[in-house]
Amino acid sequence: MPNPFEAVWNTLKTAIDNTDEPKTPLHIIEVGDCWKYVTMVEEFIRYEEIGLNTSTDDEIKEMLTDAIKVCESQVKRLSQFMREEGISLPDVTSSKPNSDSKEVPLGVKLTDNEISNGIAFKLVVCMQACAKGQGDSLRNDMGLLWLNFYSEWVTFGTTLKTLMKKRGWIKVPPYYYPPGYPNQ
Repeated sequence: MPNPFEAVWNTLKTAIDNTDEPKTPLHIIEVGDCWKYVTMVEEFIRYEEIGLNTSTDDEIKEMLTDAIKVCESQVKRLSQFMREEGISLPDVTSSKPNSDSKEVPLGVKLTDNEISNGIAFKLVVCMQACAKGQGDSLRNDMGLLWLNFYSEWVTFGTTLKTLMKKRGWIKVPPYYYPPGYPNQ
């Protein structure tokens, strides 16, 4: 079975060894991956802002603040990379204004369970996009950027999963017991 750490090391080693190679232009799929990811993460930030405007739970607010920091950092780095490569940035939704969570009507207000599960869903989508971007990348600098984003989501996801387990909010599909499995 391949060792994931060895694969990461080989990628880093290749990036270091190829510093003398001229940079090739990004291909169209790499550009599309960048463009979609910036759009997606910007929309992710809007969801987090909505969560901050509706939750009164300090742990949820802290988790949302951490998620916003990760998203903003990634958008900043990828946007800078895109500008340097001459890629136009997507038009994204503007920030949500701050509001008092106690004034949000109950029919509109997201529950803390809904907020955390929405974040978990968006986290999975971002991780999949990072894996796709890394797989599509021919240039090592682009591949390393995706790998970095992915590792940030893994770290954040561990914290999110701990919070969701603590609160009983993780959606677990039915367990599978193969035929003939001994009953316990």
